[in-house]
Amino acid sequence: MAHSKLNRITTGDIIIGAIMVLLCFAALYPVWYTIIISFNDSNDALRGGIYWFPRKFSLQSYKTVFQDKTIIRAFMITVLRTVIGTVTSVFFTAMVGYAFSKKHIMGNKVYTIIGTITMFFGGGLIPYFITLKNLGLYDNFLVYIIPSLFNFYNMIIFMSFFRGLPAGLEESAKLDGANDMLIFIKIILPLSMPVIATIALFNGVGHWNDYFAGVMYINKSELQPIQTYLYRVVASASASKAVVAMPAGVSAQQVSSQSVRLATMVVTTFPIMCVYPFLQKYFVKGMLIGSIKG
Repeated sequence: MAHSKLNRITTGDIIIGAIMVLLCFAALYPVWYTIIISFNDSNDALRGGIYWFPRKFSLQSYKTVFQDKTIIRAFMITVLRTVIGTVTSVFFTAMVGYAFSKKHIMGNKVYTIIGTITMFFGGGLIPYFITLKNLGLYDNFLVYIIPSLFNFYNMIIFMSFFRGLPAGLEESAKLDGANDMLIFIKIILPLSMPVIATIALFNGVGHWNDYFAGVMYINKSELQPIQTYLYRVVASASASKAVVAMPAGVSAQQVSSQSVRLATMVVTTFPIMCVYPFLQKYFVKGMLIGSIKG
């Protein structure tokens, strides 16, 4: 049987497989190249000719990154923003989605229509900026948290999942004297780990990778996240004449600005890459929510 299946492999299958391998290589090689250059001696890397492995291994670029208090502070702001923003957004959006899952709620259809419109139309950047400034969120850490508390698309995913849960669970809990909030926290949320993990992944990656909020709404350097710091470093100069603020005791001859940028990229990308394998099984299941009705 196994031999017959092997005989069914056609030339088209081989071509498709080769194309997939090339696409994977094209997607992964830039990441690999960034890593090997960041681990190579910076002055040696300027000579070029490094393609697969570090030619002269060195950790000086990473020492420079971790000696820079600005980078460490920006990294901590990003961690705090990601953790607090993800937890609050998931809980708040799930709570609204649980309410919307009840069709008997007054005005359910009206609110759904209004929310759907906001997915396609917005007031624009200038009115949004003025609103946040009038609310006192300019140069405020909460500008990372409050505007992202609710996302209507994520709410729809939650709502679809909650509507698929057996109604008997809530009915039996209400017979035991539980109110809606207790049912939501003690029963609904523990049963919703696939969709919670999916939305948490969306929000976490969004918070971690976002640089725009720091550029637009933050002027204080002590409140900028690591992605905004990296954006400003990369955008401040060209690749040939980039200038990076070196920590005290580190000379420009020890490290180049390019190696510091690449090392910073690796440091900022590594944590979020570590999260993906643990949430992958929930992510696949969560993406299928609402597509299959039993």
